[in-house]
Order: sequence, then structure tokens, then C-alpha cells
Amino acid sequence: MKDKSQIYEAQIDELLSQLTLEEKIGMIHGNGLFRTKAVERLGIPRLVTSDGPMGVRMEFPDDSWYPINKSDDYVSYGPSNSALAATWNTELAYETGKVLGEEARGRGKDMILGPGINIKRDPLCGRNFEYMSEDPYLTQTMAVPYIKGVQENDVSACVKHYAVNNQETNRMAVDTLVDERTLREIYLPGFKAAVQEGGVYSLMDAYNKFRGKYCSESKELLDDILRDEWKYDGVVVSDWGAVHSTKETAETSLDLEMSVTYNFDEYFYANPLLEAVRNGEVSEESVDAKVRNILRLMFRLKMIGDKVDERKPGAYNTREHQDKILNTAREAIVLLRNEECTEGGKLLPLDQKKLVSRKTVNDLAADGAKVNRCHKIAVIGHNAEHLHAGGGGSAEIKALYEISPLMGLKMALGGNADISYAQGYYIPGKKSVNEVNWQEASLERQVMGQENPDSPEQIALRKEIAENRKKFLEEACALAKEADTVIFVGGLNHDYDVEGRDRADMKLPYGQDELIEELVKINPDTVVIMVAGSPVEMPWRDKVRGLIWCYYAGMETGTALTEILLGKVNPSGKLPETFPVVYEDTATYKNGQFGREDVVEYQEGIFVGYRHYEKEEIKPAYSFGYGLTYTDFTFDNLTLMSEMGGIVTVSVDVRNVGTMAGAEVVQCYVADCECSVERPVKELKAYSKVFLQPGECKTVTMTLNREAFAFYDVVSREFKVETGEFEIYVGTSSDKCEKMPVRVSL
Repeated sequence: MKDKSQIYEAQIDELLSQLTLEEKIGMIHGNGLFRTKAVERLGIPRLVTSDGPMGVRMEFPDDSWYPINKSDDYVSYGPSNSALAATWNTELAYETGKVLGEEARGRGKDMILGPGINIKRDPLCGRNFEYMSEDPYLTQTMAVPYIKGVQENDVSACVKHYAVNNQETNRMAVDTLVDERTLREIYLPGFKAAVQEGGVYSLMDAYNKFRGKYCSESKELLDDILRDEWKYDGVVVSDWGAVHSTKETAETSLDLEMSVTYNFDEYFYANPLLEAVRNGEVSEESVDAKVRNILRLMFRLKMIGDKVDERKPGAYNTREHQDKILNTAREAIVLLRNEECTEGGKLLPLDQKKLVSRKTVNDLAADGAKVNRCHKIAVIGHNAEHLHAGGGGSAEIKALYEISPLMGLKMALGGNADISYAQGYYIPGKKSVNEVNWQEASLERQVMGQENPDSPEQIALRKEIAENRKKFLEEACALAKEADTVIFVGGLNHDYDVEGRDRADMKLPYGQDELIEELVKINPDTVVIMVAGSPVEMPWRDKVRGLIWCYYAGMETGTALTEILLGKVNPSGKLPETFPVVYEDTATYKNGQFGREDVVEYQEGIFVGYRHYEKEEIKPAYSFGYGLTYTDFTFDNLTLMSEMGGIVTVSVDVRNVGTMAGAEVVQCYVADCECSVERPVKELKAYSKVFLQPGECKTVTMTLNREAFAFYDVVSREFKVETGEFEIYVGTSSDKCEKMPVRVSL
């Protein structure tokens, strides 16, 4: 990665020559939970970092994980990376990054710890909501503009977690074994694009081991690939507490050690490193290389040098930011099912006039007299009114506000609507105990299913849950029977989508399946909305006539959901991951290589996500790239133009043949028909989101370069294209495509 900062190298040399060893050491480890030490005599400021991927985290003291709790760190709550990826809109990725970068600078931060771009290998990973996709191409094409948007504000993005960090169970020590082809084709493309295309200024290593070594000690990852092969000259930051040694880590290209503990002088890169250099165990040149990278970052961010007065100030909680977050939420919501309703026509969108209308009914208490009453709307489900910004682990933030689905609906329909709410399913409250803050204890060993099911506490809890579940179910059903329209909002929350812990299964918690079944019996036109960060099993999905999926989409989630329910916005989101029917269909369930505490071997190889389901001919509940709209599109005149050098141009005419303006995502997949190695049935290699008015037609053109046809050859240790027949698939999801053959000549 080369840029204008090369002109600062002489100044960096000058600063290095003036720094004492002690001052250098102070610059390469945390001197507070989120900052380094300044060198005031040379005008070198401290480097200030902050989580997280959905907004700038609340303020903490330098030496405590208990928030300062003042009113000046409320911020805009943006979409999770899963929600952003569901838009399939690279322009929104850039705008989302721009909002986050501007808010980070507005809060005085130099580095924002995101985006997270680890591949969604298994649907049970607790941090999947922080990540984008199961597909490397979708991940890299969304991450690059996101990074550029962040860094436009003179603040560094920090892409994470490098690398193969795909489970939370024993995340601090689990050893991941990945073959070279799989590593290169699935797990590294996003990071490579972040470095070489996004120009990311900083990168965070992962907690786990890679091929027997902690990522923080891996010369293969940090030196051979990142520095030597990709020519990266940015800063490598440890995840908080990911460093386990002094000499072995210092001899890699990891520049900055951060952790969750307050003994800053005892960090591996602090006094132990100082002594190691003095004793000749570690060369001072290795320390200089780390300081050089940090100084280069500071020049890039205009923290030092002759551009300091030009550094952007940033801003937070602006109306513009809130509007952009709303725009992203509108496109992030995925319509999964929309069938004929009882009265005819599609169930969605709901008729707003009907929802606020009055009708004449028989009043049984008045001997059959006719009375007028409002159309009754029952909103059921804890996620209808629950706010999610404050959970998830290090993704937690203090949102200036958050519109819940229930609030969004009431705000839109006003006082003429008769809306009643029932929680529907019971969520046990957390016990109030004097315990260590979760982050302070986050370095402890984490495994799935730690609770003893036969303990007195668990037995009492099960009794409490059973009693309350029955009560809440009865209340919800009684409300549904009185209502004309029933809307259920359920899914997951940050007890399940959370850092530090994987889910035990893919089932909906809190007895929601039973509740949904009962609601559909009462009212077959019940609208079901799932708010979650990872797929769940939905055994009732074919009984539901209207089904909407919503990842954690930020502070305006309720507004966007309401606009889609009422047809003010046409849904255009597409799934960035496959939703299997049951967890047993996943590759990781079949090979048993997820959630292990010691060693996890990626035995499925390159067959992750839709690549696995298509290879094994397993029909998912909802395919990768799937999503409905309220209008209809046609594809015509699909043409291919093949050029020398492996360049293929794909064009197709897309027409909106419905009555509502909307957007469709044209997805292009490539299949290798005659290869010397096993390849997926097809792989996403291009896409384009097109917005059309009713009757409007546009020609969408996509270019497939040589990389679109390549696989990683483990013999030559490079990506390779073999001349021969390929098939190009163009469609609206991975399982709804038209294919055309093409011969690629090199």
C-alpha cells in the first residue's frame, strides 16, 4: 500500500532518531484501555482508538471498564455489517463508512475498530451479526467502499479479525487448521482487498491460533502474506488481549499491543519488551519498525506534520447521519415471503387506510346493537419494543435514540390507530450480582453450554420459564383473537448474537415457534418479522403468508420496517448468507468441526455457505442472494462478450413490469466446467443493484476480469485460470439464474 505519505519518510526517520527506547516502547502498547502514550516533547500525540462496527462506543476511563456515564457520548446507531451487506449496495457501504468515520472523528478518535469481515462459516457463531457474508466476493466489494468512507474523515478504519476467526468458543486459544487453497479463496480475499483496494490504514489480528501459532505470533500471516506479499505498510493492532509473548510476537510485524487489563506497564510490549531489547533478545530495529508504522499512520491522519491544521473535525448525531442510516435500513430489510391473504391479493404491503378505518360490528353486550369501532392491530413479540443498541459485546453503544418496530408503527399511524401490544414470549431477567464487567473477564476461556442443567439454579429457572411462557402465550393469543391485523416481531437478541459466546443451536429461543404456530391458527394473515443477526430455523415458514427478515439495522429500524409494512418503501434487501432449513444441513454440523475447544479443522474446504449446499444438492430454506419485492422484474437480452486475456462483459436488460418503483440486484455467478481441481457449482463474481420506475428498463453491464475465473493453485502458489469452458449465470439469487456458456481464452 503506497500513498502520498511516502514524502513523510524522511520526517519519520528524523523523529525516530530523537526518540528514546522508553518513548518508543510507550508508543507501541496501550497506556489506557483505548489509547497509547504520547511523546509530548516531540509533539507526538497519543493514538486514540474506539469500538465499534455499529457506532462509536461510549467513553471509558483509562483504567476501568465501567463507563464514565456522561451525556456527551450518545451517538448515531448504525447498521450491523450483516444489515449493510443485505443491501448489496456499494454506495450505501461507502456512506455508512463515511458516517462512522465522521462520528469517530467528532468524538476525537483516531482509529475506529471495524469493519469486521470474517466469513460466516457457521450460523452459530456469536459474532456473525458483526460480519458481512458467507461469500468472499460480496464481503470484499462491500468492505472496500466502507473503508474508504471511514478514512475520508482523517480517521483510520481497522479491518478485523485477521484471520480465520470464525467462532467464539474458546476464541482465545482454539487452533484453526485451514488448507492453503481454502485460506486463499475464502478467508483472505476480504483482507487482501481491504489492503490493496481499500488502502486500509490499520488491521487487527485475531485471538485464535492459526496452524499452531497465535495469530499475533504468526510470521506466515503477518510477515509473509501481509507485509511481503501484499506490501502492507499500515499498522497492525492486536485484538484486546491477543498477545501471549514478548520476543516471539515482537519479531513479527504486529505493531501495537492492546488489552483489557489495567497493568499497562506489564503488557508484553511494555517493560518486558524494554528489558528484552536491553538484554539483546529483541533488536531495537524491530521496535523501530513498529514505531515507524505508527508514525506513518499519524502522518496519514494529519495528527502530526504540516497538515495538522487541515485535519477534519468530524461531527456526530447530525440529521444527515440519521437520514443515511435510515436509507441503509430501508434497503437492508429482506422480504422472504408474501403470499395471497384471506381477502385476496398479496398480504403485504398492508393497507394503511384500512389500518386506521372504523367498521360497524355487532355489540353482543347491547343485544346485537350496531356500533362503530376502530380496526384493531395486535403487535406481539418482545422484539417489537426491545432496543438492541446497548448489547452484543464490544459492538455496544449509547444510541442517541432507537426507533423500535412498535414505536415506528405507532408514529406512522398516529392516534387513529387502535394498536395493542403483548410481549408474547418470556425472557428471563438477568440476575443482579456483583460480578466483574464482561469485558474485564473476556480473556477467560469461553465454551458453549457451560451451565450445569441439573443445578438447583437451572431447575428453578426452567420452572420459572415454563410458568411465564404459558402466561405470556395465553395473553398474546387472547389479544390476537380480538384483533383484525396481527403483527409478530420476534427473532434473536444480544443474549444470543453476542461476542464471547456461540449459540448452542439454530432454533428460535423463548418458545417462539409455538407462539407463531398458535398465532397463525388464530389469524392466517399474521405478519411475521424476524429481527436477528444470524439465521434461525423457521419450521412454520410455509404456514406464514408474510415473512420479513431484519438484521440489526440501526437507530431507524422501526421506521424502515414500518415504511415497508405500509408500502411506502419497496423492499430490496437480499440475503448475504444462506438460511438452511435445519442446522443439520450445514457443512460444519456434518463434519463436527465447529465449536471445538482445542483444534478446529476446516474440513469442508472451499465449500462454505451456498457452495456447500449446491455441491451436496441440499435445498435451503432461503438461498444466498434471495429477497422479494412488491413489484416484478424481467431480464432480457442477456449477452456475453469475451475478449482476449480472460475479460468477459455481461449485459442484461432489466425491466420493472410491476406497478411500484423498486430495485433489483442482478447477480452474476461463474462456473468452471472443466477444471483440474474440484470447484464449486458456481461462485458470485459480480453484481449490480438497479433502481427502476414502473415500466422503466435499463441495461446492466458487469465486467468479469481474469480473477473471476481463477482458482488458487497450491503447486505454483498463485491464482490460476485454465483455458476452457465456463458458464455464466445471471439472476436474482444463487438458485434463480439463467446460464450461458462462454469460452475463456488466455
